Amino acid sequence: MTSPTKPKPAWTSWDAPSERWLLSGFPREGTQRTVLLELASRIVFPTVLVLSIYLLFAGHDRAGGGFSGGLVAGQAFVLRYLAGGRMDDSAVVSMRPPVLIGLGLTIATGSAFLPLLFGGQILETAIYKFTVPLLGEIKFVTSVLLDSGVYLLIVGVVLDLLRTLGSGIEADVEAAARGQR
Repeated sequence: MTSPTKPKPAWTSWDAPSERWLLSGFPREGTQRTVLLELASRIVFPTVLVLSIYLLFAGHDRAGGGFSGGLVAGQAFVLRYLAGGRMDDSAVVSMRPPVLIGLGLTIATGSAFLPLLFGGQILETAIYKFTVPLLGEIKFVTSVLLDSGVYLLIVGVVLDLLRTLGSGIEADVEAAARGQR
């Protein structure tokens, strides 16, 4: 009894991706999903986002800040992309990376130059303390605006990087299918 042999790929297309990965605009079919990875990403994703927000706000006095918080949030999005692709059906909000990059850059730049309007210096930080009933004294440091802008900028860059890599792989798959590799 002979087993069916698979056709040997051409030497120009042996390393072409054989499956869709980091899709740009198409969800994976149900048969190609890894249930365990998808379940783990759905559990871990919100937890990692909360951790990244903690790092964002704790960064003024402790380790963290906008850059490290944005990187942690970016890793959460990488996990989400690996599990379900770009158009994951559980996505609540569709984010456009160039919008996040522009918004983050605008907030960071604006918060850096805002002290000039009040006679201060660039990147000068002010601390405001006020009391809120039931919560007690709240301390607001204006540098959190700069950190928030950097956070959005880093998340946007990570998402744009994922989108670009996914598009490149999709183009390679289509070119290999047409034999233009």
